Amino acid sequence: MSDKRHAKKRPRPRSGFLTKVVILVLLGAIGWQLYSLQGQLKTVQAEKERFAAEVAAQQQKNDALAADIAEGPTEEKIEEIARDELGYVKPGEYIFEPGN
Repeated sequence: MSDKRHAKKRPRPRSGFLTKVVILVLLGAIGWQLYSLQGQLKTVQAEKERFAAEVAAQQQKNDALAADIAEGPTEEKIEEIARDELGYVKPGEYIFEPGN
């Protein structure tokens, strides 16, 4: 037992100033990368929300078109297409467009 008490203790290796500086620089670089990624994440999140809104709007258009297809051709729908897309008018009807 007395051997254990008198045994030499190994000296703990001391970290030098340069090691501390390197670790501090590495931590700073990691922090900067995280800050940069946070900005990119906000940009991507805004883009995701914009695309989700576009998808929802397109889905509404698709649903309206699907309802029109399911309903089949009606007299009102044919007249609406003729007026809006083809520019047709009824006999004796005059169309006045603003700004002309």
